[in-house]
Amino acid sequence: MASKAVKVKGWPPALVTPVPVGDVDRGDGDLAVDFVEALCVQVKDSVGGRAGEPMDLRPWQRNLIRAMYARRDDGRYRSKLNLVMLPRKSGKSALASSLALYDLFMGPNGGEVYSCAVDKDQARIVFATAKIMLERSPELSAQSKVYRDAIVIPATGSVYRVLSSDAVRKEGLSPTSVHYDELHGAPTRELFDVMSLAMAARIDARFTAWSTAGTKSDSTGQDSICYSLWQYGRRIAKREVDDPTFFMAWWGAAESADHRDPEVWKKANPAFGDLQDPEDFDSAVRRTPEAEFRTKRLNTWTSSQTAWLPAGSWDGLDISPAPTPHEDVEVILGFDGSFSGDASVVVGVTVEDEPRVFMVRAWEKQPTDRDDWRVDIGQVEQTIVEACGRWRVVEVACDPFRWSRSIEALEAVGVPVIEYASTSPARMVPATAKFYDAVTSGKIRHDGDPLLARHFQNCVLKVDQKGPRIVKEHRGSPRKIDAAVSAVMAFDRATMVREQIPESVPAIWVV
Repeated sequence: MASKAVKVKGWPPALVTPVPVGDVDRGDGDLAVDFVEALCVQVKDSVGGRAGEPMDLRPWQRNLIRAMYARRDDGRYRSKLNLVMLPRKSGKSALASSLALYDLFMGPNGGEVYSCAVDKDQARIVFATAKIMLERSPELSAQSKVYRDAIVIPATGSVYRVLSSDAVRKEGLSPTSVHYDELHGAPTRELFDVMSLAMAARIDARFTAWSTAGTKSDSTGQDSICYSLWQYGRRIAKREVDDPTFFMAWWGAAESADHRDPEVWKKANPAFGDLQDPEDFDSAVRRTPEAEFRTKRLNTWTSSQTAWLPAGSWDGLDISPAPTPHEDVEVILGFDGSFSGDASVVVGVTVEDEPRVFMVRAWEKQPTDRDDWRVDIGQVEQTIVEACGRWRVVEVACDPFRWSRSIEALEAVGVPVIEYASTSPARMVPATAKFYDAVTSGKIRHDGDPLLARHFQNCVLKVDQKGPRIVKEHRGSPRKIDAAVSAVMAFDRATMVREQIPESVPAIWVV
């Protein structure tokens, strides 16, 4: 990182994007550190100290600030967007509040600093902490006027305000600095886009998102803005992408890590044993659901609170990205379709000892699509016909609900269709168990398709008197699972074909 960002307890984090030594050295990091430690105070009693005491930044926090405020050789800030992801109780709110004050007092004349969050209550957490810091500092309070939702610096005309998701209906904003708290909770990306796009007229405007991890999908069923940024930052950190305008620091544990292991707690939390009490972890892990503990204490992304597949199991499988199976390999296609609300997906599974799951094509309504969006039925039928000409397809397992006419049309041109009702517990209970066993034992491969992965992440397990099977989290949920259903259907039939088990169930199951 830099001579001033040496390896210390808590640094470097699990993922950090590269920042050149020279950019760190010529940046404003040291000035920001001095401002925080000289003028900002703790606002509440905690493991880290008592209220009213000066902020005592830890070495890892100093390294973080220096990286965030690095400058290029032309004098401009290196990063326009910072994503800082820390587990809960790592001092995140206090750090964000103190840096928001730094941006207000040390930023340009006429600056506009904003604390943003999903709702005003969440946004006020950072703002309220900053206000207490200011009121307890004679030097800062003498230069400012404090209002309910704003702090004004009369001498410079700069202002610090609180905004929430209703800001998407406001215009005229021109931020110089944005601090977005708990970005993972954003129901959509609207507020993020409003604030980031409003910075265009400002020189050296900066957007900093502070967050813990959460569920991977937002209210639209797509990857959340925070998860998307985290994925992008991971690619930069691994040197797969070069983007000097984006900085990310993520402290956390791998999805496959044992969430009960104290060594995992220690590695994922830079403040462990310092700002955080280790005994609280030991207590919390005994009484907290696994998914909740992973997101809040290990900063690990989860699919949902009741995810079907174990954390990290799908991503941990062997990924074979080549799209075309060998010409001698038999293939089963699975199709689960919809006209409008859900997705329509064709997935392939090879008939092999270690089957490979691969995406053929998906039709999924996007947030930007019109309300009257519909799946192109002819395009679906043509895709299946072309796939049968491209690969050695021995079966197409198709859910007949609302697609009976298409099944007839496909049969008429020689497509080997079998009807497979995905709503039938008699079908899906054993198929679900079979697929789960293959994933958890590592006896299946896939092509790494992100939509397929997302749909598996959205699956939850329904258990009733008919047996356990995959379903949506609730009726009407925008988090699609159709690709997962198609894969389970195709995998079920692929294993039967491989084992030469005849089709012994009725063509259409009546539930």
